Amino acid sequence: MIQRYPKWLALLAGGLSATGFAPLNLWPVTLACMALLIHLVATAPSRKAAFARGWLFGLSQFTIGLNWIAIAFTYQDAMPHWLGWVAVVGLSCYLALFPALAALVAHLLPRKTAAADGRFILAFAALWLITEWMRAWVFTGFAWNPLGVIALEFGWAARLVGTYGLGALVMLIVGAVLLAVQRQWKPALGLLAGVALLSLGGWALAPSPAGFTRTPITVVQPNNDQSDKYDPVMAARNFARLVDQTVDRKAPPGRIVFWPEAATEDFVEDGYPRRYYYPETPAGIRARLTRPINDGDLLVTGGVKLDFDRTGRAIAAANSVFVFSSQAEILGSYDKSHLVPGGEYLPYEKILGQIGLSRLVPGTLGFTPGPGAQTLDLGRLGRMGLQICYEIVFSGEVADRNNRPDFIFNPSNDAWFGPWGPPQHLAQARMRALEEGLPVIRSTPTGISAVVDADGRLLDSIAHHEAGHIDAVLPRAHAATPFALWGNALALGLAGLLLLFAVALRAFRR
Repeated sequence: MIQRYPKWLALLAGGLSATGFAPLNLWPVTLACMALLIHLVATAPSRKAAFARGWLFGLSQFTIGLNWIAIAFTYQDAMPHWLGWVAVVGLSCYLALFPALAALVAHLLPRKTAAADGRFILAFAALWLITEWMRAWVFTGFAWNPLGVIALEFGWAARLVGTYGLGALVMLIVGAVLLAVQRQWKPALGLLAGVALLSLGGWALAPSPAGFTRTPITVVQPNNDQSDKYDPVMAARNFARLVDQTVDRKAPPGRIVFWPEAATEDFVEDGYPRRYYYPETPAGIRARLTRPINDGDLLVTGGVKLDFDRTGRAIAAANSVFVFSSQAEILGSYDKSHLVPGGEYLPYEKILGQIGLSRLVPGTLGFTPGPGAQTLDLGRLGRMGLQICYEIVFSGEVADRNNRPDFIFNPSNDAWFGPWGPPQHLAQARMRALEEGLPVIRSTPTGISAVVDADGRLLDSIAHHEAGHIDAVLPRAHAATPFALWGNALALGLAGLLLLFAVALRAFRR
């Protein structure tokens, strides 16, 4: 059957492999599907067949795994909702080129037999790592659901080689099982020994929990639905829900209160033309926002900034986070750097706009990117790194290495993304905590809001589509992990090492 219907099997295996990611987390299914992919690529009769099998596998995996993008289109009345599935399939056609490229190059490498051997598996794992890393930056990148995320609960090696390196280790485990089935015991044990060595090394970097600081925090989830977000009639109710989950006059002093991405649509900075504040002044807006917190607390909330030309006309916006004192002062801000293609901006807008496409976030102003990862000093409450929404999925890009934070705040708006998007987003945020050795705090309008410790463990969370808040103590950071210091250079070094071993094995066999 495998030889009679290889393309259909690649398509089926890719779709089933998507079930290993959140929310289903059926990772044994993904491992079996990856083993089938390795076999299909190794036994492909030609370069074209190998490329096609890798592409069909990727097409199916991404189409199933990214179904939440189609749901996002149901909140945008400017376009027909069926375009959501066109967008999912179109994006998946592009993303599938990366596993197809790994399959093609692996197939080009010389080997003695048509079946997968140890050298082929080493090379394929390295190429999978490289192409996943490429997927994160080519055409601004789309790093969603890299393979390593399925190994989150046992992914200690991510402290050394990051998520992409962890994905390569998953491929080595799959390859070892495939070799064992073929009774190639020695190479199978060799692959497993290498994986075990890296995993134990990562575990040894943080064998015990980092503990907690003395900083109390409150994470707010108001359960404000996306369909109500831009309705002015619902604005007062939405704000009241934030207030209800925030006010606690008996809370410990010196809290940090976290609100979601774009929790306020009001313009809080001074100096804008008067029409942008009416009927409130900027000082009045800030006072209203900070009234629910206590003396000595800080409020960290998502908002919006505007850029103006010389005539006072607004020409662009920034998706931002503001830090307010209890005296309604702005203590710092951060502007989102990695904007969502199709969400906050429309690629090739002049062309795609002509056929009726628009970005998902409504409005006439385009969003401009910020300068990248930054750390804000909160004084005695610590140093806060910020990553807004989608930014948290980019491995190796979430913390300022020259000014390491004590934790990362990831305000997000996952209300667009149906039942699959939020748990996938949370899983990737947990991977960043594990890689960097930093706690991650998430606040979203409808879930899943969470407190994640520096080992990537979920300490507390609020379920999807529930209103609530988390009162906790801020977890402590670990010392900087090797990955935090060197980033994906270590992952690429692992890829190079795997390729070197593959070449060395070929020379040794000769």
